[in-house]
Amino acid sequence: MTEQVPPNLRAIRILEVLSESPAPPTPTELNGRLGWPKQTVHRLCQTLIEAGILEKHDRRLYPGRRANLLATGLADRAAGRIGCHQLLRQVARESGETVNFARPEPRGMGYVDRVETNWAFRVALPIGTHVPFHCTASGKLYMASLPAARRRSFLGSLALTPLTPNTFTDVGKLEAELAEIRRRGFSLDREEFHEAMVAIAVPVTDEMGRFYAALAIHGPMQRFSLDDAIAKFDLLKDHAARIGDLLFAPGG
Repeated sequence: MTEQVPPNLRAIRILEVLSESPAPPTPTELNGRLGWPKQTVHRLCQTLIEAGILEKHDRRLYPGRRANLLATGLADRAAGRIGCHQLLRQVARESGETVNFARPEPRGMGYVDRVETNWAFRVALPIGTHVPFHCTASGKLYMASLPAARRRSFLGSLALTPLTPNTFTDVGKLEAELAEIRRRGFSLDREEFHEAMVAIAVPVTDEMGRFYAALAIHGPMQRFSLDDAIAKFDLLKDHAARIGDLLFAPGG
């Protein structure tokens, strides 16, 4: 039976079949599994061999050096993400509030991981949610990390839509806020995204010291004031450094 696979995904499908095979297949055996034209399978295999992704020994196909490096790297990153989630759980336990791990994406800051508080009253923003740059602690933290020229261009591209009376809608005032974030090393959301909710965020940086993600705590003001948020700075800073080590330190 012929598998219908888009041309740009056929190389990936070959690697999948290789990983599923009980023994290294020959190109002919691979073709029997896929049902594609023989010349297509042989051409793709040859391309992968030349790229170092596959190796051929005694007519049989094996993962090449680049495929093995990719598999190892992905496994290491998976282990890093698991460790990262455990650190988020620690922050949630010690702070008593919801903890977010957010990355900059085209639609806004994307929540890639999250640990909810046990409180019944909380703001529900599940993993996969995107929040604005200009009115969230994580978004402002990211913008503050940008080089000056890029930051000005980025700010000029944003619609500073007011979501609460405290949302920054003036570029000059937002620029001043970003300068203050750079000075103190953390970012605050003072009811700018949701009324009666505050947040604090610190950066997680890569091995070059570049912004990678924001580690943030947020909660309702009836139990989590701005002073409470600022008091969590050292907790967040310590765990952000540990997350950075997990994700980026050599041998980490």
